[in-house]
Amino acid sequence: MAEEKIDLKSAFASFKDEKHIDRPVMMGVLKDVFITQITKTYGSADNFDVVINVDKGDCEIYQNLEVVEEVEDPNTEISLEELQEMGEDDFEIGETYTRKVELKEFGRRGILNIRQNLQGRIMDIEKANLYNKYAEKIGELFTGEVYQTWSKEVLILDEDGNELRLPKSEQIPGEHFKKNDTVRAIIKSVEMKNNTTPYIVLSRTSDEFLVKLFEQEVPEIYDGLITIKKVVRVPGERAKVAVESYDDRIDPIGACIGVKGSRIIGIVRELRNENIDVLQWTTNTQLLIQRALNPAKISSIDMTSEDGKIKVFMLPEEVKKGIGKGGCNIRLASLLTGREIEVWRDVPQVDGEDEEDVLLSEFDDVIDPWIIERLQAIGCDTAKSVLALSAADIAKRADLEDETVDEIMDILKAEFED
Repeated sequence: MAEEKIDLKSAFASFKDEKHIDRPVMMGVLKDVFITQITKTYGSADNFDVVINVDKGDCEIYQNLEVVEEVEDPNTEISLEELQEMGEDDFEIGETYTRKVELKEFGRRGILNIRQNLQGRIMDIEKANLYNKYAEKIGELFTGEVYQTWSKEVLILDEDGNELRLPKSEQIPGEHFKKNDTVRAIIKSVEMKNNTTPYIVLSRTSDEFLVKLFEQEVPEIYDGLITIKKVVRVPGERAKVAVESYDDRIDPIGACIGVKGSRIIGIVRELRNENIDVLQWTTNTQLLIQRALNPAKISSIDMTSEDGKIKVFMLPEEVKKGIGKGGCNIRLASLLTGREIEVWRDVPQVDGEDEEDVLLSEFDDVIDPWIIERLQAIGCDTAKSVLALSAADIAKRADLEDETVDEIMDILKAEFED
């Protein structure tokens, strides 16, 4: 049975040298594996001692037998007569005789069970170690190499060959990866699914990913001189980062951007040219709104609405800048302040002009609510604000059919006809 012993020793060496499992755990598992097989073979392991020699890569097993006159249980007893036949003349009835159990006594199937059980336990410990390793790193920045790409996710390997996943939902829209690309992302979560290898999820769309990139590029943030108070993103399009300095001598915005944009340009490139607005944090909500809606200029802010919404009034030429492409700027400003913000057109009245106007919400009985929402999203919240624009402009900006816009214009014009 020398072959089995060599294989077992090889398994010990793998356990010790390749699996990076600490000595106490290793010895405990090895002993438990042999105790399990002893129980299967002999019915009980209560009268067995298992001695693990990690350095030599072997195991010694001893069976303790009570010396009796007549044997009733050969697994726990041995007769005095048998001992005497073996040349063991120093024992008396009631004493304990200890014999060494050879590995071959387990049989080929038993040795195979030991090997398989050992391998299974090693794998379980490896899984637990991998899970704990990455569970402790959730929220940290990770850099790895692309091993394989699929339509729904990208497989990335760490330096030890462990697999991490970057799902499509966690990728910045429009980005594509190929084998051997180096990828940076945040460790988002670690899950155990059906006792398989831990499923480690990465993210490039997380707000925390942007925070970590700033920490890397801006020493003052890493050192705690500047704090990122809040981050909001539409991945791949735009982000707003509110910062605050604890040192009056440090300009937080200038430090984050760097000389001629030297610090922020690397972050922008990493995020596929995502526009990043860095603004100074304040607890003054009105001032924070003004900074968040930059570059648009605000005429006035109304925070008295009973529904909690904030109305921001802007001149017509400022509305487009305030709302941003696809409503991105106003949406991020709302997320940053924690309040829903609506942009209203502030149209100066000309002497002699009829000041009467009607809110679009008053037409919800003849115009579908979703259409009204589209119009409000481009800054048109009253009938006259819609009529002040061309039909082609409305159709393009609100993403409406030409026929729909014509119907709306007719309804609104009828409101002001005698």
